[in-house]
Amino acid sequence: MTYPFDQLQNDWHPIAIESTLLINVLTPITLLGQSLVLWRDEQQQFHLWLDQCPHRGMKLSLGTIENNHLICPYHGWQFNTTGKCSFIPALPHLLDANLKAQVKKFQVQVKYGLVWACLGDPASDLFLFPEFDITKRRIVFCGPYDINTSGPRIIENFLDMAHFPFVHEGTLGDKNHMDILDYLVEEFSDDIYGHVVRATQCFSWQPQSSKKSDQAELIEYAYRVVHPFSAILNKKNNDSKSNPGGLDDAISLHLQPIEPTTTRAWIIMALRDFEHSDQELREFQDFIFLQDKSILENQIPKLLPLQPETEVSVVSDRLSIAYRKYLRTNNLQYGVMNSSII
Repeated sequence: MTYPFDQLQNDWHPIAIESTLLINVLTPITLLGQSLVLWRDEQQQFHLWLDQCPHRGMKLSLGTIENNHLICPYHGWQFNTTGKCSFIPALPHLLDANLKAQVKKFQVQVKYGLVWACLGDPASDLFLFPEFDITKRRIVFCGPYDINTSGPRIIENFLDMAHFPFVHEGTLGDKNHMDILDYLVEEFSDDIYGHVVRATQCFSWQPQSSKKSDQAELIEYAYRVVHPFSAILNKKNNDSKSNPGGLDDAISLHLQPIEPTTTRAWIIMALRDFEHSDQELREFQDFIFLQDKSILENQIPKLLPLQPETEVSVVSDRLSIAYRKYLRTNNLQYGVMNSSII
């Protein structure tokens, strides 16, 4: 299945980790330039509304929740879980049925432990991520990480192995092993992974490939691009046990486009490491991601150029080239440059 990306408003985007959201707590969210408020009612249901009272434009995220009603902090107007105004303190005699004010609502769902939002009409279901449900895997959430660059720049960096010896020397990279062996890039589709752009037979010599690793070794990677703002990485160590696809740890990156050059990143890790605490595993991932953040925020332009002549590419950039082609094919306009002029 392919996705129509000309209107990202019709896609699902990650906005929060489900387990961190408390009942009756208002959380301000920005998605695709839109100011929103997310809250969880007493029945554990999530609500995503425009962060704007229809009366005088006050930010509802500064209000309170009482008895499953959101109360605007400006004039105390109350809105029930459907977004309809149910009480106006200045006009207490008005019956609920006579109140017409309505807060604009948006669709929201919980999947893979994240809360996902759609600002329009969902064009498709969320992508497939089977590693999340594999038994004997540990799920750890990392982030959010806020990066001052476009989403496509972040995904492209995630797909790139050639930067490991320079940006992640001593962990994912070694300057004594800088060469990138040839690897396979293809479009792929099946019932397990869905329709993706993937790279397989990717190898990288790594001094410490993960928190669990205690020796340098050649690591096999496989990448899947499942959405312009989501990609999944599988890693196989030399001690791998049998499992679907022969690949072990999965690290998935999912981006919340705030503005064209401002992005929030969420990471889901499905790991075989049961030796370290969640905090230790997060700290290792934080260390890696913050090294990338420094690079990403200093790339020019911040929008990802899609025209082949804009930036020089070489054969080891095969996956990056395929990703840019994928974005052009799907007519992505957000976070990219379709002109060769910088």
